[in-house]
Amino acid sequence: MSADPKELLWRKLLRRFHEATATYGLLHDGDHILIGLSGGKDSLLLLELLAHQARIALPRIRVEAAHVRMENVQYESDTRWLERFADERGVKLHVLQTRFDYTPGTKKPVCFLCSWYRRKALFNLAQQLGCNKIALGHHQDDLIHTTLMNLLFQGQFSTMPALLNMRKMPLSIIRPLCLEREEHIRAYAELAAYEKQIKQCPYEKVSHRTAVRQLFEQVEQMNPEARHSIWNALESAGKLTE
Repeated sequence: MSADPKELLWRKLLRRFHEATATYGLLHDGDHILIGLSGGKDSLLLLELLAHQARIALPRIRVEAAHVRMENVQYESDTRWLERFADERGVKLHVLQTRFDYTPGTKKPVCFLCSWYRRKALFNLAQQLGCNKIALGHHQDDLIHTTLMNLLFQGQFSTMPALLNMRKMPLSIIRPLCLEREEHIRAYAELAAYEKQIKQCPYEKVSHRTAVRQLFEQVEQMNPEARHSIWNALESAGKLTE
């Protein structure tokens, strides 16, 4: 009898999750973690993995989740489904609402403002709940694409680190999916029947990130080891923990 494809993939994702948390020191006994749950496949998997970890004896962690809705951007997931998804895994979900003001032509692009205010809402809630860490669902492809964007457009060799200790508040940002490939997460999301977002952002358009994603796909066709080379360079330069 052949093994269940979903179970096999889950074990692979779980193994990578444990490798990431051990390698970069992301989890410690007594951690109280707030998960940023956007409703996309990455954050749903993140919640599953951290909820699974919370049921294990060591390290002893507590997890809660938050979904931030933006009043003036119709970019939403079905919060009833998200609440059910979290509740079935023993995780309390907080649904927050915020907004930002945007005037076309201003210095800060709308995507930056939206992201900033969502993140600010997470920071505020985390401190109200007494959390010491916020977990975000960025995977390895996200970190590599960010590295390339920073190189090509900012002239800097940097990325979103797996562990970021905030300087102005008693919080750390962790990215436990940092060793997961997006293709594996996408495949698991289909097998697990994750519900897709019901609305798309009205500001969504082709961006530098889209172009860099396509560029990296071409690079991987030319050199299948490019992913490992970039990752090793980030590790050697100490860019994955701050």
